[in-house]
Amino acid sequence: MPAGGVKLARKLTTFDATLIVMGGMVGSGIFLTPPLIAQLARTAPLIVTAWVFGGIIALAGAFIFAELAWRRPAVAGVYGYLRDGLHPAIAFTAGWTALLISYTGAMAASAVAFAAYFQPALGLRTPLWMVAAAVLLLLTFVNCLGVRSGSLTQNVLMILKIGAIAAIIVAGFFGPVRATAPLLQLPANGNWLWLVGAAMVPVLFAYDGWQTAPFIDEEMRDARRGMPRALLWGVLAVMVLYIAITLAALRMLGPAGLAQSTAPAADMMRNVLGSAGARAVAAAVALSTLGYLSNAILVSPRFYYAMAADGLFFNQLAWVHPKTQAPVVAIAVQGMIAALITIFNGFPQILAYVVSIDFIYFALVAYTLFVFRRRDGLGSRGGFLVPGHPFTTLFFIAASVAVVVRTFISQPLQTSIGVGILLAGIAMYFIWQALTRKEAPA
Repeated sequence: MPAGGVKLARKLTTFDATLIVMGGMVGSGIFLTPPLIAQLARTAPLIVTAWVFGGIIALAGAFIFAELAWRRPAVAGVYGYLRDGLHPAIAFTAGWTALLISYTGAMAASAVAFAAYFQPALGLRTPLWMVAAAVLLLLTFVNCLGVRSGSLTQNVLMILKIGAIAAIIVAGFFGPVRATAPLLQLPANGNWLWLVGAAMVPVLFAYDGWQTAPFIDEEMRDARRGMPRALLWGVLAVMVLYIAITLAALRMLGPAGLAQSTAPAADMMRNVLGSAGARAVAAAVALSTLGYLSNAILVSPRFYYAMAADGLFFNQLAWVHPKTQAPVVAIAVQGMIAALITIFNGFPQILAYVVSIDFIYFALVAYTLFVFRRRDGLGSRGGFLVPGHPFTTLFFIAASVAVVVRTFISQPLQTSIGVGILLAGIAMYFIWQALTRKEAPA
């Protein structure tokens, strides 16, 4: 029960939720990861294959979350699925890692990336972390004003972001071609599967974020119908955007040029519009990152709110402001932690443990679908069911496990730190339970 008895406001539509799904996915990743993916996959067919396969994995996950959203509306997404399908301790660790490393860390890294693009445009000389912390706290304040205010900000930024990406795609398809190597060439050694597999971690980092949308299902007017549609439409739309911008970059720059570029979108626009185009892309990247931050700050606190409402976290995090009907304490705590993390400027270290932690929980959430189907059956007619289950669900679980293993092989230190914090969360859960029982009246 929310502290103070005030409930969250049901004001969000399916359109809002679709843009929230897209906003959770499209951040700085699509601008920062393509050169790394080109270095790993090497040739145009394999680069495109990696993006398509990554989109298929994301879509398989969206199918699973869509059925879970229909079966379990208004349970705060990942938290409720793990709590009801497995154990409250596992749900607690998901929130614990989200608040301490994965969600707040990704926000901090994105805020630093925003500052790196935004600061030169204004000629500022202040440290990057100060600009990053300031923008995090500003968006935290906006979201404390209410879900409608936060959603409107997120929607405007997402629409502008789509327009900016569309402009880059058009430039790539119709601008001058700088590529020299044939685009359909394949690697000579034939080790295609290994090359595509190596590229999957940065690809899936770019696709990551759709799973946070169900956190706001309690604030949707019709979550049971709207959230499954939003998940599928949002992931499909982002998949189209990502593949289109990849094809455009390959046409203009070629695989080698893309792999060597430090800012492919800027290089594409510079080929068409000169230095003005490069500055426009810098603004687009800043805008895209700002849109992601607005989205993350909007949806993620609902995770901690739900935990607190269940008595698994500090009661204050479940307090809802009587006027704005927003979980302002949860929003504020998250914003302050993310702002503190910006001091460390740890963007290069973020990718490994964010991806590994997220895909551990993806596999666990996917498993809960088997639990709910065994417990509840297929449910009433007219609901959303995962097509091809159990095979598609098992495919997603296997892909998630493979990503975690691959991340551990390539980044053992960062992955081990993330797993260590996760395991500490299990101990913290039982300590919290013991303290709660001790304080409860006899």
